[in-house]
Formats: sequence, structure tokens, C-alpha cells
Amino acid sequence: MKRIFEVGPWRVETHQFNQEDKRLQESMTAIGNDYMGMRGNFEEGYSGDTLQGTYLAGVWFPDKTRVGWWKNGYPKYFGKSLNAPSFIGIGITVNGEKLDLAKVKFSDFYLSLDMHQGLLSRSFVYHGHDVDVKFEFERFLHINLKEAALIKVKATVLKGHAKIDFDSTLDGTIVNEDSNYNEHFWMSLGEDDSDRTIQVKTKPNPYKVPQFTVLLKEGLRHDNEKIEGNVSTEEAKVSEKVSVELDEGQSYDLEKNVIVVTSRDVEDADQLAKANDLMEKLQSKSFDENLAEHTASWQKRWSKSDVVIAGDDAAQQGIRFNILQLFMTYYGEDKRLNVGPKGFTGEKYGGATYWDTEAYIVPMYLSVTDPAVTRALLQYRHDQLAGAYHNAAQQGLKGALFPMVTFNGIECHNEWEITFEEIHRNADIPFAIYQYTNYTGDESYVKNEGMDVLVGTARFWADRVHFSKLRNKYVLHGVTGPNEYENNVNNNWFTNTMAKWLLEYTLERLPKATKEAQVRVNVSDEEKAHWKDIADNMYLGEDKKRGIFLQQDDFLDKDIRPVSTIPENERPINQHWSWDKILRSPFIKQADVLQGIYFLNDRYTKEQKEKNFDFYEPLTVHESSLSPSIHSILAAELGKKEKAVELYERTARLDLDNYNNDTSDGLHITSMSGSWLAIVQGFAGMRYDHNQLKFNPFIPKNWDHYSFKINYRGRLIEVYVDHQEIKLTLIEGQTIDVWVKGEKVTLKKGESKCLKA
Repeated sequence: MKRIFEVGPWRVETHQFNQEDKRLQESMTAIGNDYMGMRGNFEEGYSGDTLQGTYLAGVWFPDKTRVGWWKNGYPKYFGKSLNAPSFIGIGITVNGEKLDLAKVKFSDFYLSLDMHQGLLSRSFVYHGHDVDVKFEFERFLHINLKEAALIKVKATVLKGHAKIDFDSTLDGTIVNEDSNYNEHFWMSLGEDDSDRTIQVKTKPNPYKVPQFTVLLKEGLRHDNEKIEGNVSTEEAKVSEKVSVELDEGQSYDLEKNVIVVTSRDVEDADQLAKANDLMEKLQSKSFDENLAEHTASWQKRWSKSDVVIAGDDAAQQGIRFNILQLFMTYYGEDKRLNVGPKGFTGEKYGGATYWDTEAYIVPMYLSVTDPAVTRALLQYRHDQLAGAYHNAAQQGLKGALFPMVTFNGIECHNEWEITFEEIHRNADIPFAIYQYTNYTGDESYVKNEGMDVLVGTARFWADRVHFSKLRNKYVLHGVTGPNEYENNVNNNWFTNTMAKWLLEYTLERLPKATKEAQVRVNVSDEEKAHWKDIADNMYLGEDKKRGIFLQQDDFLDKDIRPVSTIPENERPINQHWSWDKILRSPFIKQADVLQGIYFLNDRYTKEQKEKNFDFYEPLTVHESSLSPSIHSILAAELGKKEKAVELYERTARLDLDNYNNDTSDGLHITSMSGSWLAIVQGFAGMRYDHNQLKFNPFIPKNWDHYSFKINYRGRLIEVYVDHQEIKLTLIEGQTIDVWVKGEKVTLKKGESKCLKA
């Protein structure tokens, strides 16, 4: 596996620069602060192949859906995460030569993302005519002052004399790489040379989606003192030039401060005043003071979420990188937001919300963040229920259908087979209500707002099924399961299973709901009886001879053969085979049947789990970033330790090692929780059911030890595992009983309990 970054426990760094890997480098060194973020682009610009990308949370555009053949029910627009105005630009010329690493001579290249603090650093030595200059860059997005970006460049002349011109820019002319026909989404509202601002607005749309206005303001400092350069403007651009002349041994540092405010928070007319106030607040402290404050906040996050692995630096780097990127994308501080599958690292998937959040992010965030963070994710869906009802009505169905892709609750993805057939999400999303309730013990949500979600989705499923007289069962036709390498199938086992679960859970929770919620949802006795009939008589395909659940009708008619029969030069198959060939093959993109077994784990025997794993895993190409973690967890549970570790390594380093050859267009943010899940639910065997917290740990052979912390019902518990012992420590909270390898262990605050591994 080719690695473009060196392996280290707390840094993603390299001393090499290869132009062919530039986009990969940009993805892997992306930074964010859950308000905005950007790819690891170069401040001075780059004329080679690059994806210039800056993104603002919640700022998007409804781009007209363009398809060759329109189908009734199609979304009228495709939601795009907009490539926002770029504010990192600091163009540099040395003695008249433009600094561009695609063209100039340079040496001693170094690039580092410090995971302690989300700090991006870069340096190199430029070799010009009779002059050598070392350039050092640092930048971070402040997690305490969300609207603030800080960028610093230092130039040191190593040889000769240098006239260095810096050109600090704000550029609102950026175009999405995925735009239709080079379409521009931003209109200029004006530039101001005295305030050093630009203000832009998304162009009008016919879909009643609000337009977004963004104001950007910059300020320059040298030695922490404000300076003013030569300012010029053109449409949607501001340029501020500073020139210095340096002799050998002399240095000059230029700090660029940027404030970004949007109409999501500040009315258009008030944005300049707000930006001025924020800039004053930012510049009341030095670069180093702001960085120290930012770093201290990161350390608070790491103190509760870090996973320590001794003996395997690649594994250690992988999980910390994933936690960092997740927290830079979403930390629950804005309830209007969710976790985009690419976060702030690229344009693919439109940057919107998928079912990935509930299935993969929620189980991790329940343990490493305050319960309010997960509660905010639940509330996000409740706030968009009106859109879910709209989506179902568009298909002529009752109830609420949560979207596959959305910014506002309205479906905005235009691939029919995914958007309107992959409806299993309509149970996966409510499943987060169960997970939250089960883990926290807090029933207040499920008893009130959660009931709106459960009943709305139950009504959808009751209308979407039909009764098969042939089978004497309820069935679901024309669906796509989690395995997207099968479209438009009948009776996908996972979809049917989750629909059945949703109806059962809704019926179980209804009598416990608040009186107000029961009145609001108004479920009749007739409806309840119908839902129970469906749940009791849902068709779930099974091959009793093999002892497996059937992924869908007729799956066994395929040419069943393992992934190992695919020639290596044809992998990944989604980049080498036609879609027709993929659909006819037996190969599975991601966990499907096994996803259901993972979700409803306590319902299945070890024998059922083992037979299904042994049948389906060899058919799985893991070409979804969501796949390896689920298989790793189940492999660990089944004692298949080598397979569990192999798949952990894949999920932990999916992007760092570019396993699926698709990291160049952005990171796989919503699958990054998979590495945490694989360790905590897999290697440590953590389960929480029936008000019991359980562990069944093992340790990979080549690791010396590992440890992690979890928040659980007001407690902070540390789990340590090595080859000799398992140690649990209650750091905060009241005494609690937990189960380790089936043995009850009582934990008291400040005490540790050790058991033999």
C-alpha cells in the first residue's frame, strides 16, 4: 500500500512533495472547526492539478436536477455544498518570480497536520536566481471563535537578497468543480477596500430555498501589530499587497486574520458590524495566544475521546486522524447541522446528510461527547419531519419518508435507485432514538418528540408494504439495501427486518409516551392492530440448508464465488466494471445482512451470526467506506481475531492509505467512526443492553496495550487492555456495576479494578 504520509502517533506529515499526489495531500490535510473548513490547499497558489476547496457549514445551493429521462417523483433539485469564497490566498513573488511549487525550484519540503490541535504547517526552501528563501506557513481555524481563521507565513533569506511581495486576497469568484456547465453560484454584493471585505450572495433559485449571504473580512499583522498594505478591488475580490526587502539572515512574518460571517447567523445589513467586532476580538490576542486557547479546547476534547494504542503506530495514527476529522466536522454546537459524508474536505455527495450519521456516528458520539450532542442529532431529524412527510407524499405514500440526502429535510438526491429504493434509512434513522434511549437511560425524547418520528415512519412502512397472497406474508418490492451493488430488488432482508423492528418498537413505546404525544400522533386501535399484523407476518427470506438469511429474493441464483476470484487489476470493481456487470455479480459493496445482525445483535444466536458471516463476508468487496468496521466488530465477537484486526486496519487507515482509490476528492468523514467502533465494540466487546454495560476484550497480537474512555450515564470510565490484564477505572460519577467477560465488577470513583486478560 502506497503511503504519501509518514506514520506517527500524533502527526500526519511528509518530507516529500509529489505533484501526482497533490489532491490526496489536500484531502488528508483538510482542517475545520464545525463552522467552516477547507482542503489543504497552498496559500501561495498552485497551477498544477488541484481542487481548491473552502466550505461553510449549512451553506448550500439547490441546483436544478438534470436527468435524461424524467420520472414522476424526482427531486426538482440536487443539493450542493458550495465551494465558498477562498480566503487563504497569500500570493508571493521573490525578486519578480511567482512562487508556485508546480514551476519553481525548491527543496526541504515539509507538511504536517498536528492532530493535538488541528494545526496545519508547511515549509520549504525556494531556490531562485542567486537567492534562497525558506518559507514557513501555519494555519488553523479557531474552535473557540468559530468565524476566525488565522494564517501566518514567515520568510527567511538563507542566501542573497530578496524583494518579497505578498498579495493577500479574498476571492469570491470560486466555482464548484461539480457545477453544471461551469455554472457560478455566487453573486457579488460589493467590495470595500477600506474595510477589506467582500460580500457575496448565492444566486436566486426557484425552489423557495433561502439565498445565503457571506461576508469575509481580512486584517494583516506583523509581529502582532496591525499593518496596512496597498489595497485594490475588483468584482468579488480584494487584494492587499505588502512588500519587504530582506538581506541574508533576515526574516519577516506576515499574519493574515480572516473573519467569515453568513446570513445563517447574521442579517446581511449587520454582517460588516459583526465582522468588525469579531476581528477586534481576534486581534486583541496574538497569534500564539489564540493558538494556545484553541489548543486548550482541543485538549479538553482529546481528554475524553482519545484512544491510545501502544505497539502499532499506524493503527494509532489512523484512529486519531479519524477522531480529529470527525470533531473538526461536527461537535454538536449548532443544532441546525449534521455530519456531511465529506465534511469540509470536498464536494462529492453534495455535502449533505445521509443515514450514515445515525448508523455510524451516533454510537460513537454517545460515548465520547456529552449526551446533548447526540440529542441534537435526534432533534435535527425531528425538525425536518415536515420534509419527510413531503417526500412520502411525492411517492404517493402515507407517513414520513426521511431523505437519503438533504440539507433541509426535502430529498435532494437524483439517483432513483438510491433515493427512492434505499428506503431502509427510514428505519435506520429512527433506530438512533432507540440507541440514545438505551445508552443514556434518558426516555424524555422517545416519550415526546421521538414519538412523532416513530409514528410518522411507521405509517410510511404500513403503506409501503403489500400483502402477498402467494407467500401469505407482507413483502417489500422494488428496494435497494445497504448493498448498493444490487438495485431494485424484492424482499431485501435488511430492509424487511428493519421495517419490522420499527413497527414493533413504535408499538412498544406508544403506551409509554406522554399524554400530549399520544394525542398529537393520534394512532387508532385499528392502526395498531394493522402494524402488529405486518410485524408478525413480515416475510424474511432464509436458506435453512445453509443456515443463512437471504440478502434478497433470488440472490442464490447468482454465480456465487468469493472476492478472491476477482483479478487484482480489476479492483475496485466500481472503477473497472460496467454497472451492468456489477449488478449481475454476487459481489457485495458493504454489510447488508450483516448490518442487520450488527444492529439487532442480541436477537441472533452465535451460530446464526457465524454462518451468515462466513457466507457473506467472502463475497464483500468493502468498496463502501462504511463496510469494514461492521465486519470487524462481528469478526471480533465471533473470535475471528485476525480478520477483525485486518478489517480494523482497513477502516482506520481507509483514507490515509487510500484503500478505495477515491480519497483525492475528499475524506470519508461519516465512516471515520468505524475505527473507534471496531476497537470499542469489536476488540473490547462493549455492549449496552437491558441497563447493563458489558465488555469482552481481546488485544491484537502486535499491540502492547490499548485504552479508551467512555461517557456512560453520568460516568467517565477508562478501559485498559494488555496481554496480561484488563483494567477498568471509574474517573467520574457514581458507583456502577459492569460486566467483564461475564463477571460482575463494581466500580467506585477513583478506583481501578483489574482482571486477568
